[in-house]
Amino acid sequence: MDIFAIRLRELRTERKLTQKQLASLLNTTDDSVFSWEKGRSQPPLETVRNICKIFEVSADFLLGLKDF
Repeated sequence: MDIFAIRLRELRTERKLTQKQLASLLNTTDDSVFSWEKGRSQPPLETVRNICKIFEVSADFLLGLKDF
């Protein structure tokens, strides 16, 4: 599994959000969030930006380029 998928799932569960809740915040479907967390697909760039804002992390961290 890719690092993006792992970190997205970890961030979501740390914040106690369901996939459906995160999908609602991102104006997408819970099926999309599920696919991202399984590494089956990647979100569009604008969605990655929004994920970073929601979880207050950098894109470098989310994409596995930095560990903090």
